[in-house]
Parts: sequence; C-alpha cells; structure tokens
Amino acid sequence: MAVKVVAYAPTAFYHCQHCEVTFQEVGLGERLRRGEAASALPDDLARDYQAVSDWIHRLLERHGARVRVSVVDAASIEGFFASIRHRLGRYPAVIVDGRDKRADGDFAALDRLIDDRVAAALADRRAATTARKEADLS
Repeated sequence: MAVKVVAYAPTAFYHCQHCEVTFQEVGLGERLRRGEAASALPDDLARDYQAVSDWIHRLLERHGARVRVSVVDAASIEGFFASIRHRLGRYPAVIVDGRDKRADGDFAALDRLIDDRVAAALADRRAATTARKEADLS
C-alpha cells in the first residue's frame, strides 16, 4: 500500500563538500542542521509538519513494510504536480493508493482507512496462498 504525504517540509541547505566535512570534524554539523531545521518553516507550518511526522512514525510502527510512505514538499516541483493531479488545495494532504485523499488533518480517519486496506490486502494474500495450496494438492 502506498501513502503519499504532500506537506510543506523543512528544507536544509548544504555547503560545499569540503565545508561539510570540516563542520562535521569540528562538531558543528549536527548543530547547524538542527538550527536550520528549526528555522526552516513558520511556527504553524512546523506544527503541521510535526503532527504529520508523528502520525507517519505511528503508522510505520503499526504496519511496517506493508505500507510505503513518501513525503513530498508541497513547494517542490513534484509537490506542485501532485497538487494539480490530485486537486489539492490544502496541506498537509495524504493520498492513499493514488486515489483516496484527505487534507483535513483527521489522522484517525486515515488510520481507519489504511488499517482496513492493509487488512484486506492480507486477507487477499492468505486466500491466494490457500487457493494455491489446494490447487497443488489436487
């Protein structure tokens, strides 16, 4: 199952390779990244992104590899095209299996939708496995 999240995401800019290595060696690299991430978005967008991030972590803890999550920055070219394709006007937006979309922040409803889809996919796989075993026995 594929879950695509289109949201305004923090952007970090990197220095040249030599400067990055130097910053890491003197212990500044991690501190610079945290500072850039903290100031990359306005407070309201940062809160939205944190809520989405927390939800994604819970989703992956629950379903693991059965769910493939991709996060697309709404301000990127890919985010622009995803917004047009799926007619998104609000962010964060979540698109499940390329067709079901939600942009209302109702993560409980998304959880139910995804849980149902994962359960149905598992049931389909079990039925297919059972049918193959029965066919092999005949």
